[in-house]
Amino acid sequence: MTDTIDFTTLAQHIKSWGEELGFAAIGIGDTALSADEAHLLNWLAAGRHGEMDYMARHGTQRSRPADLVPGTLRIISARMNYWPPQLHSAESVLADANLGYVSRYALGRDYHKLLRQRLQKLADRITAEIGPFGYRAFTDSAPVLEKALAQQAGLGWIGKHTNLIDQDSGSWFFLGELYTDLPLPTDTASTNHCGTCHACIDACPTGAIVAPYELDARLCISYLTIELRGPIPEELRPLLGNRIYGCDDCQLVCPWNKFATRTNEADFAPRHALDAETLTNLFSWTENDFLDNTAGSAIRRIGYECWLRNIAVALGNAPSTAEIIETLETRRDDPSALVREHVEWALARHA
Repeated sequence: MTDTIDFTTLAQHIKSWGEELGFAAIGIGDTALSADEAHLLNWLAAGRHGEMDYMARHGTQRSRPADLVPGTLRIISARMNYWPPQLHSAESVLADANLGYVSRYALGRDYHKLLRQRLQKLADRITAEIGPFGYRAFTDSAPVLEKALAQQAGLGWIGKHTNLIDQDSGSWFFLGELYTDLPLPTDTASTNHCGTCHACIDACPTGAIVAPYELDARLCISYLTIELRGPIPEELRPLLGNRIYGCDDCQLVCPWNKFATRTNEADFAPRHALDAETLTNLFSWTENDFLDNTAGSAIRRIGYECWLRNIAVALGNAPSTAEIIETLETRRDDPSALVREHVEWALARHA
């Protein structure tokens, strides 16, 4: 079958179809990730993945695509913007300690389902053109080095904060991949344009960017508020400020985000005023409120207990007002020992 396919033309079509499906860009790369594999293994050996055991569980499958999906020759990488046009200023929310800051990627619908559906539609379009072919779609859902693959496919470079940056669109985007057995022509890998800038390193509240291109997840607020299931280390709690789900500081200060492209996807618009809601209101949610208000959201993943844990820390960092203290007092006898511990810490901050 492949003898009759013009793969150069097919690659051009794939990029056009991707644009029609709402992707900001499509790139094609090969499977050679030896340098990235070395970086990954060193990172794991240093224990910088914290309690994210899944990062080590799959061995080198993450950096060897053909080990994960046998027969893989090329990876079609896709990029989709998520920053909504109508949004409370991130900086103003961070500056108001009475508000809860939610990472901007998590304000709307869970991106996993949306991107996977679009990738499936892209695969269906390819199938309609050439017939059945081998593929698997991924969106942050398997052992995949998505940023390294996207860099190789020309979609951007990995910045000093370890996020992917595009020269024309900034870094507010999601990534997804189609592993394929098609011998498509590859795009030119992106080159690095961070230069001497170290704004992201300076801006990190906890010093998690321990060196250019090196992130210690154990210090990262995104890890602490999303991945970590136990107590947040006490020495780091004051540094979280009012960040209750994730952290965007390293991207907010990145000069390339002056050129960031807004999304047209209605599904990524903020839900339940989560772009600027008060900590007291959020802390008053019952578990049913949490489940209802995070339905279809990436936030659901951390669970109600960690949600309250995070907000308790933020309330401990908030101004010492009667309302803040009374709000914390309402959960002093919470059924969860984890929540109670963080509430007591927060109340002690206001004593």
